Amino acid sequence: MAGILYLCATPIGNLEDMTYRAARILQEADLIAAEDTRNSAKLLQAFDIHTPMTSYHHYNRYDKIPYLLRLLQEGKNIALITDAGMPGISDPGEELVKACIEAGVRVTPVPGASAGLSALVCSGLPTGEFCFEGFLPTEKKEQQQRLERLAEEDRTMIFYEAPHRLAKTLELLYAAFGDRKIAVCRELTKKHEEFTYTGLKEALILYQQQEPKGEFVLIVQGRDRKQMDAQEQAAFLALPLEAHMKFYTDQGIDRKEAMKLVAKDRGISRRDVYAALIHE
Repeated sequence: MAGILYLCATPIGNLEDMTYRAARILQEADLIAAEDTRNSAKLLQAFDIHTPMTSYHHYNRYDKIPYLLRLLQEGKNIALITDAGMPGISDPGEELVKACIEAGVRVTPVPGASAGLSALVCSGLPTGEFCFEGFLPTEKKEQQQRLERLAEEDRTMIFYEAPHRLAKTLELLYAAFGDRKIAVCRELTKKHEEFTYTGLKEALILYQQQEPKGEFVLIVQGRDRKQMDAQEQAAFLALPLEAHMKFYTDQGIDRKEAMKLVAKDRGISRRDVYAALIHE
């Protein structure tokens, strides 16, 4: 029988956040695949775990996936860990998971600490709907495309950022979104943990004036839905009625259904739409 790939969450700062199950799985696995073996060696030492390790990271993933997959198919159990938190989130773990699923190898989570969710629940911003965006692209064109799309996003957004890029990222977010609410979460669960609840403009000014230190999670307010609806209605009201109808019929919607949608957009009855179209 094939082995199992365990996705083991590790502490994001405070070692006491290690779960009993994660420690046991790491102890019992045949091999641990770690993003940074030097960093992970400290974690294993703290919990007296002596399982062999191999590196698996962004730069060697294409060479290591066939090797790890072969071991799994031979019946070995492998625990995948990242530097901190849940593997597969903004790291190459997702590609190993995909390869395992395609090969029919079982993948199972060993849940635990997560920087994104930890920051979200402490942000004071809506948690019912949210989207995880991780790190913004570094390539300028991709960056611009992502931000243009996110400018219309009404869910709370989660971003990760390194200290040397923080001020630039805040500048980009402010330019794209305007002055939204933001929770700047620094060094989560560590000695110097800090939450700054402010607006994007104030956060930008703050980190232009002082050097950011530590790892950051940014929780940004989504676009206000009422404001979006008001702007959308204003845009439709500015259109001639026939042009408004054409907006929908060009999408393959029949005129009867289009009249319903136009009436809803403009806050009038379908009968009013019909009467107005006859007199145009």
